[in-house]
Amino acid sequence: MEIEEKIKSLSKKFFPSLVKLRRELHQYPEIGYTEYKTSDIIARELKKLGLKFKKGVAKTGVVALLNTNKKGKTMALRADLDALPITELTNLPFKSKNLGRMHACGHDVHMTCVIGAAKILSSLKNELTGKVKFIFQPSEEFFPGGALPMIKAGVLKNPDVDGIFGLHCDSSIKAGKIGVKDGPIMAHIIDFNIIIKGKGGHAARPQEGVDAVVVSSAVIQALQTIPSRRISSLKPVVVSVGVIEGGAARNVICDKVVLKGTARTLDGNIAKKIPVLLKEIISGVCKSFGAGYELEYDRGYPVLVNDPKMTDLVRSSAKKLLGKGTIHEIKDPVMGGEDFAYYLKRVPGSFINLGTRNEMIGAVYPWHHPKWKVDEKSIEIGSALLAQVAFDFLNDKY
Repeated sequence: MEIEEKIKSLSKKFFPSLVKLRRELHQYPEIGYTEYKTSDIIARELKKLGLKFKKGVAKTGVVALLNTNKKGKTMALRADLDALPITELTNLPFKSKNLGRMHACGHDVHMTCVIGAAKILSSLKNELTGKVKFIFQPSEEFFPGGALPMIKAGVLKNPDVDGIFGLHCDSSIKAGKIGVKDGPIMAHIIDFNIIIKGKGGHAARPQEGVDAVVVSSAVIQALQTIPSRRISSLKPVVVSVGVIEGGAARNVICDKVVLKGTARTLDGNIAKKIPVLLKEIISGVCKSFGAGYELEYDRGYPVLVNDPKMTDLVRSSAKKLLGKGTIHEIKDPVMGGEDFAYYLKRVPGSFINLGTRNEMIGAVYPWHHPKWKVDEKSIEIGSALLAQVAFDFLNDKY
């Protein structure tokens, strides 16, 4: 039997237990660096496989190693552990039991697929060479994220990782298909906080104060000149203010407003310019009103760039395993961010989009939506694909 058939057969065999695991993980979502029950569940599954693993990496991370005891390369598969601070609004019988917490981005599926790949590869250990690391990382959702702490803890060392792969659920792609793209696929993130400092007073005598609400409105408008007038129109840039906090009463001139926002770009050089432009624009607007300001910003996750050779490996593996028709070529990157980018800055690899869309069951909502659902058939596909990619990478079948 060809290895592809063995992988598909094993994935089908393990599918019921993987669905059960995914539903368990879905019921107990935990946000970044509090994923203690989640890491316990992962450790339990790894122990069943007899894999050597370590808990408490970068606080709540888990890393396991499959060693074939045959000389060869080392590759890694990564999943993220954390959920979001969202109240689930689905009618699923296994909906979240943790109030205000939800796996609304598919991390429960990501973990399950990597466990599924671990089961398949453990069953095929005698046909593999080299080593496979299984990385379960905390806190992907919130900057500064868990990838850098995991890297600093040595997950790419001892043995050194030669290639790394991960996947992400994508409700814009039909279940049964996988999305691939060479080069940049997700954006660089810069989050910022702005404090506008005005002078309070009575609303009937605004000339005696400095209205921080008016100043903040002008700042928000002026920030939109960054993508429209300060950066080439050929370069995608997004600047959004998502939070405005200020004011106490309708008849009081507000003396302080807090703005919280984010900027996104696919160009590292532009990412360096954005903080400079933020300061220049905010200071200019505030000076014209006689207001003061404070600016804080975080240079967040870098641009996620897929290695073309590693992405071709994914294409080849998917074609052999699932058929050419299952490959969805992603045309445009998205302006969301992902700290898997940090791994790819150090090790060649590729980030795969796993189709989960199924209109018949309402699996149509975007990431971070309280009604997020997935077609669980994608778990069988994702597990098999990761196993096939690992096999092909380690056995030079590309």
